Amino acid sequence: MTNIALPVIASDGALASYMDKISKLPYLTQEEEYILAKRWSETEDLEAAHKLITSHLRLVVKIAVGFRGYGLPLLEMISEGNIGLMQAVKKFDPEKGFRLSTYAIWWIRASIQEYILRSWSLVKIGTTASQKKLFFNLRRLKSRLRKIDNNALSAEDVKTISMELDVPEQDVREMDSRLNQADQSLNSPIMENDENSGEMLDLIASDVESHEVVLAESQDLARKRRLFARAMENLNEREREIIAARRLSDNPATLEDLSQSYGISRERIRQIENRAIEKMQEFVAVQG
Repeated sequence: MTNIALPVIASDGALASYMDKISKLPYLTQEEEYILAKRWSETEDLEAAHKLITSHLRLVVKIAVGFRGYGLPLLEMISEGNIGLMQAVKKFDPEKGFRLSTYAIWWIRASIQEYILRSWSLVKIGTTASQKKLFFNLRRLKSRLRKIDNNALSAEDVKTISMELDVPEQDVREMDSRLNQADQSLNSPIMENDENSGEMLDLIASDVESHEVVLAESQDLARKRRLFARAMENLNEREREIIAARRLSDNPATLEDLSQSYGISRERIRQIENRAIEKMQEFVAVQG
């Protein structure tokens, strides 16, 4: 599939030309998509794969624009998203009953996110799972709090975000400051110094998520839940009980509570908890 030719984005000045080219590529009906996907899966017909990919290039741009605020070149994110799209087509099973766009969204986003993580200094985004979660969710929460255009977060906003993502308030303030340094408006022109080129926001077809996007996100959440459940099954009985009591309960047990329940020291409870988390992380890294 690596030898499939796609429209090329040579420079910032060529972005408008690229958009014009892909806007003329035909959409596929569900039946056409199914036939092409079957041809690819059964015979590895490159022409079929090419049609599947090119008909979804607009989807890549739409998703890439949503990551523009991270201060990285849109062209690079589109290119990375296209790689994710090709992977999606390669692995797509038309017999599952859903559209390629539903399946491809996860691959495109994952490819772009990996590029962002590679490109941003680890000093800027941090290395822990909680910092990465904050990195990719802060703008969504700010948008919900109507703080995208007014960048200043109040103490209450910081507290709200901190509680929702389960991260320290100081981490929220620092990440917000780092991201604001590279923030760019979606109202900026597609081509610099050309007000007639249209705005980046114009590339987004609609503010309302389609049922396919919602379905894809719900499927991704279901996949994560299944993976978490399998990771829990990988623990021994005591580890599962301690994780459930400490991390999954509405009223988490204290180390002292569990120390008395199991007749061992609080430090031993902490060690078991930490080791259980490490085992789950290792399992997810291999299986995810």
